Amino acid sequence: MGRKIKLIWNFSGPEAEGTAKHHEIHIREFLENSNHNELITGVDYQTEIHWSAYLIVDEKDMIFFRDKLKPHKGEIAEE
Repeated sequence: MGRKIKLIWNFSGPEAEGTAKHHEIHIREFLENSNHNELITGVDYQTEIHWSAYLIVDEKDMIFFRDKLKPHKGEIAEE
């Protein structure tokens, strides 16, 4: 089994939590429309004014999702 990559979208400001949660909805919609419902999404709390939405993909599929969804950054997902 290959490595997993966590694609990340960062949001900051007083509305960061709501924006990150809303962005996750759009990620899930994309996954449903492209038949990738099995993938993991979520939001991470950094500080009160910094939240992230994320999507975890197989390394072999990372380029497809990166090019389609334009994340702010990516990193190797922790097990």
